[in-house]
Amino acid sequence: MKTNFDTMTKAELRAYVLEHREDEEALRALMSRRDPHAIRYTFSDTKEGREQTQAAIERKIEEQNS
Repeated sequence: MKTNFDTMTKAELRAYVLEHREDEEALRALMSRRDPHAIRYTFSDTKEGREQTQAAIERKIEEQNS
């Protein structure tokens, strides 16, 4: 029986994807629910880019904790 991803909440679908990492259809369904207005970060895969990524993550964590 095929799982109906449309009836799942985003949290349920995320949990399903984490348990069934090989299910590409489920991952596509989850990714289609992304917020189109979310901030996207594109840092290069270099030492400097990784440092920028780490700094952005740390800033986001601090914002959420304050």
